[in-house]
Amino acid sequence: MTSKSSPDQERYDWAKQQVELLHGFYGHLLVFVLVNIGLLVYNLATSPDNLWFIYTFVGWGIGLIAHGLYVMSAGRFLGPAWSERKIRETMERETRRMH
Repeated sequence: MTSKSSPDQERYDWAKQQVELLHGFYGHLLVFVLVNIGLLVYNLATSPDNLWFIYTFVGWGIGLIAHGLYVMSAGRFLGPAWSERKIRETMERETRRMH
């Protein structure tokens, strides 16, 4: 038996998903900071004339920025309004196909 969940439950599920995305980003940010501090310290201790840690910092930083942009935009592009619109579009396409 299928039943449609209430609007409150849908909002709760969406908010929970957003919090999980944000939680994942904060975890990523924490690991990024800690690892890069460690790499900086190691780099300065072993070869201060060659700052190689910057390559890891920049490369991983690009990935971190991409992750942040995804998390910040997920509500607009993947939220309930987007889902509802896609469901309606799919249903309309199927109705046209059947006629």
